[in-house]
Amino acid sequence: MFGKIIIHTDLKVLTGLHIGGTDAFAAIGAISSPVIRDKRTQYPIVPGSSLKGKLRTLLIRSMQQDMDAPEKDPDNIKHLFGSMSPITYSRLQFADAFLKNKDEFKSVNDTTEAKSENTINRTTCQATPRQIERVVSGAVFSECIVYNEENVNETISDMELLAKGMKLLQLDYLGGYGTRGSGRVSFENFDVKAIDSETNTVTIEKLFKDVENYELLSI
Repeated sequence: MFGKIIIHTDLKVLTGLHIGGTDAFAAIGAISSPVIRDKRTQYPIVPGSSLKGKLRTLLIRSMQQDMDAPEKDPDNIKHLFGSMSPITYSRLQFADAFLKNKDEFKSVNDTTEAKSENTINRTTCQATPRQIERVVSGAVFSECIVYNEENVNETISDMELLAKGMKLLQLDYLGGYGTRGSGRVSFENFDVKAIDSETNTVTIEKLFKDVENYELLSI
């Protein structure tokens, strides 16, 4: 049996976060770009695919690799995040992150906000108004990442790469509209556990403690 490293962390929203859902059945006058929600509870979620994809993109960009040629990604990226060419199973599993502190928002009875924007036609100067939905700042999502330890000699280097991606994300943004202020997030309260692994988690914990101290913004 392969060993596993279980990483729990809190993903904290620092500025309004927009990860889009579907507006296929939006009523007239409704928000044109809603956030994705858990169908059962109707609270916003952060899909694991969104976090995984953003971390991979930021790491590849930092390595100055061809963004349009994933088959040319370095082997350490392919091992960590998976690949179709050649077929490589991802060592990382990202769970969907669910809202952790929903009770804090009972007084305002909402965990999202509507942000009004305008698109301006440069020729006619005509404004096209729209509203996007954002998860409000201060929302905290519980994220769980599972690492499959396939080569014990590569565990620490893989964790270093993951930690680097998290640092880069805290200097960038998650979701949409990031160049206009949305999507700043930070990682907090890391908890690392090893299952059937001989890897010293103290070293890994130090890596993620450094991530916590790397945030661009704080609230």
